[in-house]
Amino acid sequence: MPTANTTSAKPRAKAARKPAKATAARRSPSKAKATTKAKASRTRTVHQAESTARQAQATARQAEHAARDTADVVGEYAERAVLIPVGAALIAREKVVSTVTDTVSSYSSSTKAQAQLRRFERRGATARKRLEREVRKARVRVERELRQRRKNIGTTLNDTVSEIDGRRERIVKNGSDIANRVPEIVTEVQERILSLV
Repeated sequence: MPTANTTSAKPRAKAARKPAKATAARRSPSKAKATTKAKASRTRTVHQAESTARQAQATARQAEHAARDTADVVGEYAERAVLIPVGAALIAREKVVSTVTDTVSSYSSSTKAQAQLRRFERRGATARKRLEREVRKARVRVERELRQRRKNIGTTLNDTVSEIDGRRERIVKNGSDIANRVPEIVTEVQERILSLV
């Protein structure tokens, strides 16, 4: 950044340069090169200093913006921390007030109170009828299941009894067949024994 001192020094520097050029021409070429290098070095140093100053200013602006953003975020959180409980309390208050107002308006006179009682009675009767209906349905369902199970057990027992009767009859028949064949078997055994003797 140029200041007042540097602007007033510029005309003097120009005036000083003219004789320096003249003297530089009189000087040896190595001295002229050294002078040019020194000027270039000073110019580079000035440019580097200006660049560093600009970077420092940009960094300072960024830090300032970051600090401002951080402060905004912290402020927003603090504001929310205050507003949320206040809002919740106000909503709860409004609900309580509306409930009390509704209750007072519902029972403010005897006719309104009686109307409310009749309404409650109807609601209770509806609930009782619904419960009775559900109990009846459950009882019918249980009775139907019991009848089906009894029927299944009865058919299973009948099948089992008939199967047992069939086996018993086969055993009796086989037993009587064997009993009838005993005399024949005895005569056959006797004949074999006699043939062997």
